[in-house]
Amino acid sequence: MKPLVHKKRKRVRSGPVLRYKMHITKGDTVRVISGAFKGQEGTVLRVLPKRNRVVVEGVNVVKRHKQATADAEGEIIQFAAPVHASNVMLLDPKSGEPTRVRRKKDKDGTVERLSVKSGQPIPRKR
Repeated sequence: MKPLVHKKRKRVRSGPVLRYKMHITKGDTVRVISGAFKGQEGTVLRVLPKRNRVVVEGVNVVKRHKQATADAEGEIIQFAAPVHASNVMLLDPKSGEPTRVRRKKDKDGTVERLSVKSGQPIPRKR
């Protein structure tokens, strides 16, 4: 009988990293339009383009139990977990209502975000 030999597997490398095009940036004021937190508003703390998610202040707050170590005591930490980007909508700077975003290229080549409802530019607060 032949001895059992385990062959090493080749490591499979993944392709290029996929980044989703985001209509929201850090510092924007958004409203949750669907899901368990529908109707809540907050500012965007982080944008995760690889996962197509955003972290909104005060939305999807979860608790994590941190185990005690020799240096520190155990504690319960509360933080905002990411929400899918399709579940939030940017707020119109004029009326404060949720709006879609349109992009317009200026003569100098910079891209400006425009509110579809009012047509006013939406400033970037980074």
